[in-house]
Amino acid sequence: MKTYVGIDLGSTTTKAVVLDDNCNVLGRGITNSRSNYGTAARVASEEARIDGRFTLFRRALAGTPELRDHLAEFLSALERAFRLEQFVEQLDDLEQTCESQFKGGRFANLEGSVRAGLTEVFKRLKAEAASLYAPGAKRKSDFFRDIAGSRYHAHAEVVARDAGMPYELLLNLYDKSIIEVENRPPGGDLGEKFRRALARVLAADAAIGGGAVNVQQTFEDALAIDLEESYLVGTGYGRVTLPFSKEHIRSEILCHGLGAHMMYPQTRTVLDIGGQDTKGIQVDGSGIVTNFQMNDRCAAGCGRYLGYIADEMNMGLHELGPLAMKSDKPARINSTCTVFAGAELRDRLSLGEKREDILAGLHRAIILRAISIISRSGGVTDEFTFTGGVAKNEAAVRELRKLIKENYGEVTININPDSIYTGALGAAEFARRVCESGAVAEANA
Repeated sequence: MKTYVGIDLGSTTTKAVVLDDNCNVLGRGITNSRSNYGTAARVASEEARIDGRFTLFRRALAGTPELRDHLAEFLSALERAFRLEQFVEQLDDLEQTCESQFKGGRFANLEGSVRAGLTEVFKRLKAEAASLYAPGAKRKSDFFRDIAGSRYHAHAEVVARDAGMPYELLLNLYDKSIIEVENRPPGGDLGEKFRRALARVLAADAAIGGGAVNVQQTFEDALAIDLEESYLVGTGYGRVTLPFSKEHIRSEILCHGLGAHMMYPQTRTVLDIGGQDTKGIQVDGSGIVTNFQMNDRCAAGCGRYLGYIADEMNMGLHELGPLAMKSDKPARINSTCTVFAGAELRDRLSLGEKREDILAGLHRAIILRAISIISRSGGVTDEFTFTGGVAKNEAAVRELRKLIKENYGEVTININPDSIYTGALGAAEFARRVCESGAVAEANA
């Protein structure tokens, strides 16, 4: 099967989308962006291919009578089992990397006690791993660094206290090792990991009974489909650092415009608020960009700004929106400048203003800045599509709806749960069009 890959290398996350010949999305993948952009691109594209495999499994297994009544439940269990396989594999890698730090390091004189503590920490991590991927389990993140880091810190603190050793020793080992591990995508044979995951699910699914053989054969047939990468296009904030030639790179403005058009063909105005910049884009009926405006080099009003506010308030980024939604009297924020935001935030808190009111005001200020950028690009035309990571923030969405109605009246506003992949989707479509036009053959001639 021919596939076309688009990679959007953002300042905070890197996204990938895999399309098939019919413009259908086979898979999506996302990972933390790193200083090693090549690794981020590989991890995101590998995650998209894994997601593509689950799409193929879904298509194939939909026709099996044994799963007719609980296909969604079965596939959910299969994905959890596969993610557990990956997580345990990376835990093993992290443990081995931590242990290697002893060689000639400053912990040599404490090697015995620290190594014993390290062994106990990972014993506890592996013991609870299955519970992290149990049905209904809540995880603040799906990134290995975030999951492993929070649990490692919790266990290391207890183990160090019980053993009478400095907690900082175990923490230092983790900090020195995690960067190496996250820059090493999970290895091993993907097919075997899928098979182990299937075996785990089949063993626990009594409803399948004697039909397990048929399910397993259908699964193997889907696994045998070759996902041939026909062409790849990269875009995004870090596109100039992507490890391929300029012929495979497209502007993020063009990719977001085309991606929004693919998701919502009637789109004429696009707002993208990413980690590092905000873009107001106008497109025609074919998804071709007719005008655009971007913020200046300052990251004010972008995802990075919200991340800074979250750090200042000692909160998770995902907690900002829900808390702001509780406000009924948003504060009037004077500046969205990241440099001054911390000082203004501390001053307001010291004066007794509620956190939710401050956050509500901050979200309104961010969207006001975005509306200004859109107006310079040509204003809002029906339909309007909001993309980027900030589109998942409910407080930002609320303010956006209010301000668009105040300034432009009733406008159709499209917000998709997968909007963070819009740029990668447009890049994948550019890749497909290159092949469709025959440009690849001409380049190779």
